[in-house]
Formats: sequence, C-alpha cells, structure tokens
Amino acid sequence: MPADTPSTAAASPFDAHESAVRSYCRSFPALFTRAKGSRLHAADGRSWIDFFAGAGTLNYGHNPEFIKRRLVEYLEADGISHALDLHTAAKAAFIETFVARVLAPRGLDYRLQFTGPTGANAVEAALKLARRVTGRSGVFAFTGAYHGLSLGALAVTANRAKRAAAGTALGDATFVPYPDGRLPAEQTLAWIERLFSDGHSGVELPAAVIVETVQAEGGIHVAPADWLAALQALCRRHGVLLIVDDIQVGCWRSGGFFSFERAGLAPDLVVLSKAIGGYGLPMSLLLIRPELDRWAPGEHTGTFRGNQLAFVAGAAALEHATDTGLEAEVRRKGERVAARLARIAALDTRLAVRGLGLVWGLDCSALGDGFAERLSARCFELGLLAETAGRRDTVLKFLPPLTTPDDELDAGFDLVARALGDLLRG
Repeated sequence: MPADTPSTAAASPFDAHESAVRSYCRSFPALFTRAKGSRLHAADGRSWIDFFAGAGTLNYGHNPEFIKRRLVEYLEADGISHALDLHTAAKAAFIETFVARVLAPRGLDYRLQFTGPTGANAVEAALKLARRVTGRSGVFAFTGAYHGLSLGALAVTANRAKRAAAGTALGDATFVPYPDGRLPAEQTLAWIERLFSDGHSGVELPAAVIVETVQAEGGIHVAPADWLAALQALCRRHGVLLIVDDIQVGCWRSGGFFSFERAGLAPDLVVLSKAIGGYGLPMSLLLIRPELDRWAPGEHTGTFRGNQLAFVAGAAALEHATDTGLEAEVRRKGERVAARLARIAALDTRLAVRGLGLVWGLDCSALGDGFAERLSARCFELGLLAETAGRRDTVLKFLPPLTTPDDELDAGFDLVARALGDLLRG
C-alpha cells in the first residue's frame, strides 16, 4: 500500500473533516483504492463485483483501456485541460463523433449545448430554455421522478425528503401519475389531457413536460413505448415541449443509445450526463431542436462547461461502442439478466422484477420496509455492490457496466441469490 494511503482503521479524515451529507460511503463502508473493468478493490484486499457503476456513470467499466490510452496520449501531448466554451480540437472531435455516430444514424437533428458538468445543471438549462421559448413558466413532472437537487431540478423531483432539504418553496411544477402500475397507463394520459384542455382545471398550460422513459431512482419503472409515443403526440397538440431526461438510462444503458428509441420519439430537448463523459469524467449535454435554440450568448454559462478530458474520453467511448456493436451486446446481456432475475424472484412469490437492457430492479416492497437495504448490505458483505432505489428504498437496483463479461454477470447474480437466501432463511 502506498505510504500516503490511509488504512481503513485510520480513515478518520472522513469522519473528522468531511460533511455529514455523504451517503454512499455509509452503505458501502470500505477504503477503495483501485478498480478495473467491473471490479472494485479496497485497501484491505477485499474486492467486489460492481453492479452500481458510479450510479450509471461507468457504462464502459472502470479504467477501460480503449479510453485510457486516448486520455494518456492527450495529456502527454499537453492537450488543453480547461477552455470554458472556447473552440478546441477536443470539442470539435467530440461534436463530429457524436453527430456521425449517434445523431445521423437515427435521423435526429439537435444543437449541442455543453452545460455545467452535473446532470442537474443540464436539467436547469432545459427548464430555462423551455420557459424562454414558450413564454410559460409551469412544468409538468411525474410522481416518482428524480431530476437532480439544485432548485429548478428539485422542483420537478418528486421525493418529499429531498424536496424538504431545499428550505424554500419549490414552485411552477405540477405532478401527474407515472405509468408505474398504480393506475392504468391510459388513465395517466387522460389525466394530463384533461389538465391541458380544461380551462377550469386550475392549472395553466405548461412550458414543458419532463419525463424519464425509465424511472431508475424511482424504482425501475419502465414506461410503455406506446404511452411515450402518445405523450409526445399530446404535447405537440398543445404546443408543450417534451424534455426527456436520459441522464441515467441513456448511452446504451437501456438498449439503444437513447432510451426513447424504442418508442420512436424525437423529443424537443434531451438531457444527457453520467456515462456521456466516457470514463467517469464530469460532463453534461443538452440536445436542442435547432429551431428552439434561442439562447442569447452567455444566458446559461459556467466555468466548467465543456470538460476537455471528457470530450476526449466521450469521443473514444462512442467510437469503441459503435465499432464493437455494444448496442446488440446490451440487448443480449439484458435478456440473460432478465432470465437470471426471474429465477431469483422465484425464490419468493412476493418479489417482482422490472427493467430492460442493463437497468434492472428486484422489488422487495412486499417483504417490508428495510428488506432491500438489508439485502444490499448482505450483497456487499459477500462481494457485490448494488444500491437501493424507489419509494422507501424497497428496490435493489442493478446497473452493471455494459462491458461486464457474462461470467461476472453470472457471478454477481449468484451472490444476489445467495444473499437473498440468507435473508429469507432468517
């Protein structure tokens, strides 16, 4: 161990000096030192299969060679590391790669806005632009939604505990039911149509509707493709912009590069972050239909917009993914995971499975509050990282790197089955 690496026993800098706001380290208490592929390693010699992947940031795994080589070459050549929104060769290469390998093959035409490096900042930009374009201030969002914790993004996030932390009013958002099984999907659309159309609904026509096609933090709820298509049509009939938040389930996580491809959508605004940075590097991107790009220069800015290293890594990731057929691999692995989780769920009829591609959830809500959290903790003890999600954290969520080999996927779900068996036996 390097001399300057604190031991687990002497990890007092965190308790002594780091804010109480830290969270993931409480669920996964270890001193992590290195990572490769789909495995994490700690200072004490333990290792884990990673079904967490930086909350969906590490779609290409930890330290992938095909990206690392490109980054090292760029750094050794004294490539620019910070440039605000100046024109750089790294940015030009990323834009050209993104257009050629993502947008053009799908017949999509968007302007690219590089926002501050968090997904929440890109959501803020999308909301601001929608309001600017339409001249209206309201936004419709969905029950179970998660869009970030800055004030604008938090206003369209549904979690009451998260909202309470704002310490101030969060306005201009109307929440409507998501098609998560609590109501028939057609009823949720009828609800929105009624509010849009009824001049006596008490709700103003909004600037936009913001939606996750798969609610990941919300508990792995997958919106039906026909529901999504009908939502887009409804928005267009009423002149309301449709914003798709693809921060966690985009970049091939749900199969296609965009999660909305299965529904044939062409949203007005699309938000990307997390895996778009390729290597875990911070980067966020707002895609804007050209006719909606009505910003004045500098209206939404930030010191760290356009991370140059993320441009390099992101372009390398797109090249590698399209050259190696990652999309087909995600679909194939998704079928493998679905079959495996169905067998795991058969261990107890109270369990339910939801997901697609490589975003899945094991719903433990019928086993009581706290069960999924105990299951996550037992998985960690056995050598697997998997976080909880959903209402009251009752869903165990699986986000393995998209590059995880079949044998490691199998080994990870072996550990889930073992951990589940341990808890069910008491």
